[in-house]
Amino acid sequence: MNLLFSTAHAQSAGQQPSFVFNVLLFGGMALLFWLLLFRPQSKRAKEHRELVASIAKGDEIMTSGGLLGKVTRVSGEYLMVQVADGVEIKLQKSSVAATLPKGTLGQI
Repeated sequence: MNLLFSTAHAQSAGQQPSFVFNVLLFGGMALLFWLLLFRPQSKRAKEHRELVASIAKGDEIMTSGGLLGKVTRVSGEYLMVQVADGVEIKLQKSSVAATLPKGTLGQI
């Protein structure tokens, strides 16, 4: 059976990884986790907060559901958005996904 599997030998007491190595390993993993997951998500959240804060009357927007419209009124946490002639809907500001360049709705 030794041909297929090598025999496992116990490590001697002097060959255990040091405490400093373990701290560096876990610290490096935590840094990598932060760089790949938390930092990009917090940047996206900050950009969305700035977008929502900058919405004003007359802006053309797209919601997270894909609805396009022109902002007719801004009040607190809600927007009145004109989606067609004579049709306005009330939306939460947080549902806005993007602002569109002026004149985009006229081309559609």
